[in-house]
Amino acid sequence: MANPLRGEVIKLYKTLLYLGREYPQGAAYFRERLKAAFMKNKDVTDPEKIKKLVARGDFVIKELEALYFLRKYRAMKKRYYEPEE
Repeated sequence: MANPLRGEVIKLYKTLLYLGREYPQGAAYFRERLKAAFMKNKDVTDPEKIKKLVARGDFVIKELEALYFLRKYRAMKKRYYEPEE
């Protein structure tokens, strides 16, 4: 792996690992899937391909954040608003 991109990939992995703690199916499930995804692409050496994979990882981060935000919003709405009939 190219040295300048190595730090970016490690940062992405750590961020995803942190976000996976609140995953609905459990942190262990998320960790296994995350590790498998990174191990599948461990032999990629082309810098352009690595950049595309990192961009996909950033997209996944945004999707996870949206999932968590929506879950919290629904919980708050259920707690404080009357059910619509």
